[in-house]
Amino acid sequence: MRIVIGSDSEGMELKNYIKEYLKEENFDVVDKSEEPAEDFVESTLAIAQEVMNDKNTLGIAFDGYGDGSFMVATKVKGIVAAEVTDERSAYMTRQHNNARIITLGGKILGKELAKNIVKEFLSADYDGGRHQVRVDMLNKMA
Repeated sequence: MRIVIGSDSEGMELKNYIKEYLKEENFDVVDKSEEPAEDFVESTLAIAQEVMNDKNTLGIAFDGYGDGSFMVATKVKGIVAAEVTDERSAYMTRQHNNARIITLGGKILGKELAKNIVKEFLSADYDGGRHQVRVDMLNKMA
């Protein structure tokens, strides 16, 4: 699976930690910010563009608190994103909402919790079915 990641300066340390974890787990990792983006808007848009171009790609955006990247991602038509701070929400937002991007805050999440969140997000598959009506509504927005 291809995972696109990116960060501003406040999320860079956590992004690099997660990047190493993803590589160890043999994911195809595309880092849109080897150097920190000047602003989370820039890094999140780069992630969203990559995710939109390939339905088999998921994204993870990092910033200080996760909320800025979340706001940016949800402005991109066709992107369903979630700001998550726990493992269950990460899993469920993928399974029920077909979220293709999650956002994580480097100033509020510890490394192990962030790794567990990413693990759960990437282990979930979208269920479709009754959830598709909601996903279609979300995709029409923004």
